[in-house]
Amino acid sequence: MSTALKPERNVASPMERPVKPRRWGTKIVWLVVTVIVVVAFWNVDINWASLTNFPANAWKYLKLLFAPPDWSKTGQALDATLLSVQMAWIGSVIGIIVSFPLSFLATRGLAPIFVRWPMRGLFAIIRAVPEVVIAVLILSVTGLTPFTGALALGVGSIGTLGKWGYESFESVEPGPLEAVRASGGSRWQIMRWGVWPQAQPEVFAFWLYRFEINVRASAILGLIGAGGIGKMLTDNTQYRIWNAVGILLIIVIVVTMIIDQISGAIRHRIIYGSWKIVGFGRRRKSLNVATKNNATREGLNE
Repeated sequence: MSTALKPERNVASPMERPVKPRRWGTKIVWLVVTVIVVVAFWNVDINWASLTNFPANAWKYLKLLFAPPDWSKTGQALDATLLSVQMAWIGSVIGIIVSFPLSFLATRGLAPIFVRWPMRGLFAIIRAVPEVVIAVLILSVTGLTPFTGALALGVGSIGTLGKWGYESFESVEPGPLEAVRASGGSRWQIMRWGVWPQAQPEVFAFWLYRFEINVRASAILGLIGAGGIGKMLTDNTQYRIWNAVGILLIIVIVVTMIIDQISGAIRHRIIYGSWKIVGFGRRRKSLNVATKNNATREGLNE
């Protein structure tokens, strides 16, 4: 009978400290990232000496802009801002009308793969092109008008809303879809009675959110001459009428914040069933009310 002893395993004593993992992969990644950042700063022509003068220059231009702004331009600024909002609204409507049916064609389970993937590819291509570039491409057909800006925003919205739409449709609960199929429902009836009622709040919220994005993008499109507040900003900046630029900036910021608040409150109402105004504590209050209601409902069920 063999009495050879088995080799002892190299087991660390409970009193010994464990060996620190080396993680060479993480170190190599950080090294590569550091090299890329250093090379990027090295190749970019940056005048580091001008950074020391930046605070003084910033203070100088702030005084030119806002001490005081040219309040006589308020009416013109509001008209130009209204034109930008109109461009954003028309662009959002165009994007919604076109992207909504296409989103169903890109949804898994509702469309075959030879239809689904080309639709997704189309959405990806549109999203890859900025609205400014789309506007420049459309210029040769429609000319330099606010309608060009609205069309550019509409085309840009198709890519984003199409992607958000089919992702919302694919995230719905499968139960209602199976129920419609089991009752002999057609593909259209599955969309109408199985998918849409569940995805409706989220899709509405995405539409409003895209409108917010288009309001900001419409100001940028004005910089290339599409009209609106962006064009007025460009004109006054070129002639260095800084106090007029100051009132334009104030109007843009105030109007954009108001639209964001209204849109955000509506989106919160659609999704969560309660109104929320950022900065006024309504969300916490609404959540507390919802929590109390749920607790009361659970208590009644028990």
